[in-house]
Amino acid sequence: MGNNKIKGKDLRKINFPNNESKSLTINILSKHFKHDAKDEKIKIIQNVLLHPENYLEDSTLMPLARAVIGKIKMKTDYEVHMLRNNGDLNLFGQKHIAHYALVQMEEAMRLPISIKGALMPDAHHGYGLPIGGVLATHNAVIPFGVGLDIGCRMALSIYELPEAYFKRKTFDIKKAFMKYTHFGNEGALDTPQHHDVLDHPDFNATQVLKRLHGKAVFQLGTSGTGNHFVELGYVELHDNNCMNVPPGKYLGLLSHSGSRGMGATIAGIYTKIAMEKCKLPAEMRSMAWLDLNDEAGQEYWISMNLAGEFAKACHDRIHLNLERALGLSPLVKIENHHNFAWKEIQHGQEMIVHRKGATPAAQGEMGIIPGSMTTPGFIVSGKGNPASLNSASHGAGRKFSRRQARETTTKNAMNKLLSESGVTLYGGSIEESPIAYKNIEQVMSGQTELVKVEGMFFPKVVRMHKG
Repeated sequence: MGNNKIKGKDLRKINFPNNESKSLTINILSKHFKHDAKDEKIKIIQNVLLHPENYLEDSTLMPLARAVIGKIKMKTDYEVHMLRNNGDLNLFGQKHIAHYALVQMEEAMRLPISIKGALMPDAHHGYGLPIGGVLATHNAVIPFGVGLDIGCRMALSIYELPEAYFKRKTFDIKKAFMKYTHFGNEGALDTPQHHDVLDHPDFNATQVLKRLHGKAVFQLGTSGTGNHFVELGYVELHDNNCMNVPPGKYLGLLSHSGSRGMGATIAGIYTKIAMEKCKLPAEMRSMAWLDLNDEAGQEYWISMNLAGEFAKACHDRIHLNLERALGLSPLVKIENHHNFAWKEIQHGQEMIVHRKGATPAAQGEMGIIPGSMTTPGFIVSGKGNPASLNSASHGAGRKFSRRQARETTTKNAMNKLLSESGVTLYGGSIEESPIAYKNIEQVMSGQTELVKVEGMFFPKVVRMHKG
């Protein structure tokens, strides 16, 4: 037991950003990690300090993550915003929605800027809006209604190659994945990455964006940590699919990632500004908004859209790099954002529609809704349901937090599940074990009014950040 105890000299070696985070660390370790080995405790805390955005859904580590991102002192020279009764909120697949996600969404509907809301069947607790939450507002954007990973998206490329490709190309696939997919702090790719987004004029629109250009150059073509991935698998397309591709089996490359450090920096800066301008009850401060008629609101809108373009560029490079390495030529590509806000005309008026972990599903709009490493993803087209604000889920949604996943399973158990499903994993951690996610079939059953299934994607090779 003596080797498990964290001492003062151990804490002094950790670079805490403020005294509050240090005090929270001592409290969290003594309450929740007292039986963990010292090295494991230090690793957990360092991970939170380096990537606080990955722990904003973790019930145990969330207070520390929030302290790292920054506790904002509220100005007192602004009018207190009056909350109202819950507004027009629609639920889909309610029996699969985590209770606290519903509580969060109901609170969001009390904001004076809120018009309509919807909660998807994959919904679970998040920071600000719940993951799986859709909120329409009047001429205002909520930075944490978009989230830290601005423009996070799915991208699926489909290739006309047989399923046997995996057996013939096992070595080449591994070599290409290890060379051309980097995650988290693995650094830039070995070869320089080029994309038109780096010449986008909006990098000169604000001082913040000017400073972020170098980071964008460095991180172009890479992916984030947590649940971000690059997967190779096979695709089954249904008859009469709206892509006009003959039904049958194909090869598929699916990626999930966002705007990396660029989006997180933009979110942090403009959330602080929003919190200074909106004086809300303490438990709702993360829902502070920016008026789109104000300078800060306009700056955020430009920055958010550029971060979305950068996220798309990262996927473009990931797919292009792997296609060149493996000799692939795509038949079709399906992609769209979640963690974003759009100006849309719905219900006869212009709205700012925030989709936090939810994807656009207007009539005929294509999307991909993944399950887990061992379960299929669904290729879908939107039905344009106004009750959901033309939205659908972005995945299966978490059943367990990252902390709960670590306490519930082991690496050996996860590897057994992968082996039984014929899936090869490079990197990854038990936080992303298939058991941590809801049943994708049940989630899909809760949104039959929102999307039509056009086909399915079955992962066979998965590359993730090694936690």
